[in-house]
Amino acid sequence: MRRTGYYFTHRKEIITQQYPDVKQILPERFRGEVIMLHDENNEHACTGCTACELACPNGTIKIITKFDVTPEGKKKKALDTFIYHLELCTMCNLCIEACPTDAIKMAQNFEHSVYDRSQLTKKLNKPGSKIREGVE
Repeated sequence: MRRTGYYFTHRKEIITQQYPDVKQILPERFRGEVIMLHDENNEHACTGCTACELACPNGTIKIITKFDVTPEGKKKKALDTFIYHLELCTMCNLCIEACPTDAIKMAQNFEHSVYDRSQLTKKLNKPGSKIREGVE
């Protein structure tokens, strides 16, 4: 009660933040959710190697690959769909460390409340995106 009375009489030192109006600044190392980085040309660095899928301890990531034909006529494995199940993710960061091309990273998002659980399953590669030139 002494602490409460102190804050009642010394209003300049109020430390309570009104959450929706004033959002807390999160540290840079905060792990929110996995995102795939795309540049301005809608290109990403994911090769579809499935290293992140193998590193995930509870099957949060599902990678669907396809085979593209190169101009030389060779078949090359490429990313078709990158599915991320946010409701299963433990934010352990193992997928980020396993990615050899740094195609994915952890974002600062932390507000994931939804009424429909299916909204927590996300497709990370954007429609029409392709692999960035020079990424192997």
